[in-house]
Amino acid sequence: MKAITLLGSTGSIGTQTLDIVSQYPDQFRIVGLAAGRNVELLAQQIRQFKPEIVALCDEEKMPELKEAIADLDPQPILLTGDAGIIEVARYGDSEAVVTGIVGCAGLLPTIAAIEAGKDIALANKETLIAGGPVVLPLVEKHGIKLLPADSEHSAIFQCLQGVPKGGLRRILLTASGGAFRDWPVEKLPQVTVADALKHPNWSMGRKITVDSATLMNKGLEVIEAHYLFGMDYDDIEIVIHPQSIIHSLIELQDTSVLAQLGWPDMRLPLLYALSWPDRIYTNWERLDLVKAGDLTFRAPDHQKYPCMQLAYAAGRAGGSMPAVLNAANEQAVALFLDEKVRFLDIPRLIETACDRYQTQNSATPSLQDIVAADQWARQAVLQATEELNQGDRLISLR
Repeated sequence: MKAITLLGSTGSIGTQTLDIVSQYPDQFRIVGLAAGRNVELLAQQIRQFKPEIVALCDEEKMPELKEAIADLDPQPILLTGDAGIIEVARYGDSEAVVTGIVGCAGLLPTIAAIEAGKDIALANKETLIAGGPVVLPLVEKHGIKLLPADSEHSAIFQCLQGVPKGGLRRILLTASGGAFRDWPVEKLPQVTVADALKHPNWSMGRKITVDSATLMNKGLEVIEAHYLFGMDYDDIEIVIHPQSIIHSLIELQDTSVLAQLGWPDMRLPLLYALSWPDRIYTNWERLDLVKAGDLTFRAPDHQKYPCMQLAYAAGRAGGSMPAVLNAANEQAVALFLDEKVRFLDIPRLIETACDRYQTQNSATPSLQDIVAADQWARQAVLQATEELNQGDRLISLR
């Protein structure tokens, strides 16, 4: 039985991971849980899975959590804040840590888990995007396994099983196209938050759903694929695949192409990351190609999705620039969700932050450099938003 710690237990990744654990109680057990502020759901999870240690990021809600589980015996260790989440990440005898925390907030807990010798089921792509130059050396130093748990990188990882070293030639990341794949560009100035959150295929959290609408999620996945699989940016391509049945493909040196297919269900890559190298039987709906129907592809529209080009540029710049891109995107998306900027302002704000950071970029950043770059980028976006709201002209998009 594999012992697991779950970071971000009340979010989309967390609840689907726990669905897997509840379905396979003879395969997995929960050692630790960490969540943000959803006390009601976290209390239910504590009762069901009986973790040894729990962290709640929102310190003010801890009295409410204590009251909700006051009758439990034994009581789990209860911690709060970012420091509490880090302690949960490195605690006890868990063999693997599922990183389901959204955004760069997952970086430091993931590093703590790596340094504690725990394998990582990586559902938090920002860990590698922002921290790749620091995280990869730590993975090698501590000899742990870094297993992708998002659908695209899991698909690539699965296709690579049995491929000899040097056999990979190209990666093709598939993208649904998000909420606006069938909208004309001219209609995008009218986008509302509600529009952006209507993903056609996947059930995800609010931030990642907006990232899918801008296609920044795919740009970030390009950077993550660069770090995970050691591929040059020129050899990582994005293709729109509206049906989300083919989760990604690889091309080998002889031009053979391998693909991984399945219904759009995040439990599939999560289960594979938790059970690798084994395959566990499930009673989930099996893929029916006749039912799936036509599988279509098209090139991404760079006018509609400028965030892709920003991500490629940040990835090629290297150093701490991907951390700036990621943090700027997180801040811009948060402002959009709060209805403080428009949808089309998201790429403008990101580009402004990246352009203003160019002279500060460190080619070989330390963890402190990455954290500082993250904080700098968030402030840069807030400053650029003030300029935007005051009518000052921001730089134009490439």
